[in-house]
Amino acid sequence: MRISCKSLAICFFLMPSFLSAQIEKVDTSMMRRIREEGLLHSQVGPIAEQITDIAGSRLTNSPGFKRAGDWAVSTLKQWGLENAKMEAWGEFGYGWSLEKSYVSMRLPYYEPLIGYANPWSGSTPGLVTAPVLLLEKSDSAFLEKNASSIRGKIVLFKYQDTIMGSPFIADARRYSDSDLLKLGDSYMLTSQMLNFFMPKILAFKKARKMLKEKGAMAVLDLDESGRDGTVFVEGFGGYKKEDQPALPELVLSKEAYLKIERLALTGINLTLELEIQTKLYKDDTKGYNLVADIPGVDPGLKDEVVMLGGHLDSWQTANGATDNGAGCIVMLEAVRILHALGVQPKRTIRIALWSGEEQGLLGSFNYVKNHFGDPATMQLKPAQQKVSAYFNLDNGTGKIRGIYDQGNKAVVPVFSKWLESFYDLGATTVTPHNTGATDHLSFDAVGIPGFQFIQDPLEYETRTHHSNMDSYDHLMLADLRQAATIVAAFIYNTAMRPEKLPRKQLPKPEKFLFEEFLKF
Repeated sequence: MRISCKSLAICFFLMPSFLSAQIEKVDTSMMRRIREEGLLHSQVGPIAEQITDIAGSRLTNSPGFKRAGDWAVSTLKQWGLENAKMEAWGEFGYGWSLEKSYVSMRLPYYEPLIGYANPWSGSTPGLVTAPVLLLEKSDSAFLEKNASSIRGKIVLFKYQDTIMGSPFIADARRYSDSDLLKLGDSYMLTSQMLNFFMPKILAFKKARKMLKEKGAMAVLDLDESGRDGTVFVEGFGGYKKEDQPALPELVLSKEAYLKIERLALTGINLTLELEIQTKLYKDDTKGYNLVADIPGVDPGLKDEVVMLGGHLDSWQTANGATDNGAGCIVMLEAVRILHALGVQPKRTIRIALWSGEEQGLLGSFNYVKNHFGDPATMQLKPAQQKVSAYFNLDNGTGKIRGIYDQGNKAVVPVFSKWLESFYDLGATTVTPHNTGATDHLSFDAVGIPGFQFIQDPLEYETRTHHSNMDSYDHLMLADLRQAATIVAAFIYNTAMRPEKLPRKQLPKPEKFLFEEFLKF
């Protein structure tokens, strides 16, 4: 067989990866045991019911978050994990729960409307009926000019286009092999994006404050990206003392909002009826993460740590099943698998379920800052050197298709070798790209290897992410079983390696972008 010079050059270039992959040893017997426990004896279903249907929505510091956290701590203790607890990470703010929510059109005729209270919304004085006021702009000068017309009104702002087109793209999909090859960098928060978003957020908060001062009864928001009864609801602040008391605020479905706007533009007598009853929780304003350990047993390595996690908090319009109940379900099941198999890891395995992720990675960032170091100064604590890696899952309910290397090229042959045991389950790809906007970034910011798995997108961004459809019914339990099995294998392999996973060069001191985001 004839070999070209080009082929020889490619082989020479790839030789270090091939050699590393050959050197990386995998306990294939343990991989088979993990597969059997994870795929044939899974507890994903019961865990999912507890985290979603039984706990309910899990806004940080809400009763639902506490229900889920208390159940998880108790369950981890029952499974035999050690040091299971809710650990305070610092000051967060008020908890909040929705006690009642109702909205309808009363004139020109009665019609119930699809709408959801914004997180940390204020309450109405019981059931109220009020006329609608459609405002052209939300800037301070315009609101001041129209102050006399605002009092006692239900306010909404004019949207440019009151016609909603039809979609021609399916909500859900899986990655094809070609899709996996073409994966690029996923969403990353940059300083340029902050400069774009911050003025909009500041203007949004200022407008709400002015509307309350001018005596508005309530404000209605448009969900621009939703349709067909799906409503995406998230908030900017509200949990800090200075944000309360807040104006009652509802997000309407796109269809409902556009209809109200069209009717308002005709000048017809238009009134709405609504009631929002909410509750603030002020007794304990600290934020908490859940942590628990499977202790290491190797005398020389047991002080080193392998971490896995996802964020336990959610938004409030559903029960946070895919964002990020799914990630928590998988991580809980992964440690259950390892403990059920009687694994005696060389390194300590630590599960962490975060709070405050939806408000800017608060739980994971402060955990890292408290235990490992501050990215703003890069003054690192001794424990930073003890963490081999952190693995995160937070892209919905889809099966794992591989992992992002997060710019750490030295892990590519290692992860590639580990995935060989799961090719038949569809996990084949180590992509040379970054992904962002979730908790592994807190670890990456101080030089700890932090990784997010590649997941099939399914209907995550199109239907369930931050929406009223994020319920148990949209979980793919078979995919979660597959994901938990692969995560358990990655954690096992990391805990049992002779060395910690390789690291990138330490980042330079820099303000963590999400910390900058929180100032607003």
